[in-house]
Amino acid sequence: MSSRGTLFTVSAPSGAGKTSLVKALADTLSRVRVSVSHTTRAIRPGEVDGTNYHFVSRKHFVDMLEQGQFLEQAEVFGNHYGTSKAWVDDTLAQGLDVILEIDWQGAQQVRRQCPEAIGVFILPPSRQALRQRLTGRGQDDAAIIERRMREASAEMSHYVESDYLIVNDDFDTALAEFQALITAHSLRLDRQQQNRQQLLMELLS
Repeated sequence: MSSRGTLFTVSAPSGAGKTSLVKALADTLSRVRVSVSHTTRAIRPGEVDGTNYHFVSRKHFVDMLEQGQFLEQAEVFGNHYGTSKAWVDDTLAQGLDVILEIDWQGAQQVRRQCPEAIGVFILPPSRQALRQRLTGRGQDDAAIIERRMREASAEMSHYVESDYLIVNDDFDTALAEFQALITAHSLRLDRQQQNRQQLLMELLS
């Protein structure tokens, strides 16, 4: 019988490279699943409903919230985001690790409900690099970029609430560090005792 998976929260200021790192991690580690959040924000060019987010109306989101269907939820830049509690529980029960790509507010909510969750925070190498990445995406106008930069310091101050800190200066290095911490948790004694139960019995017989 496989052990229950580990729940990871991954937070970062917008533009730090969180989404790219999480996607690359999921592509290389088969035991990792990334939660697809529900959101009321408009779909962006190239995004796919059900893959990037579950894009829902504000009314639908409020209905789910009132029914207690979210593990966490937050309002960011005027849009609502939430994580399905049922999906997370079902996926962890299959022995798979789950990554929640959420802001610091959501991570706080998850820790209150799931204190065993592991927090990861990703920082940019400098404020200049953060601005360049936000501008280079070509997704937001100048006013939104300035707003994100003003709020970046407050967001980044919450890194102290996480268990692990990754500085995304070189992408490949940051990805290797990310992979290492996920792998390390899969090798914890309690998980290995369940995942390798038959082997341990044979070795000790």
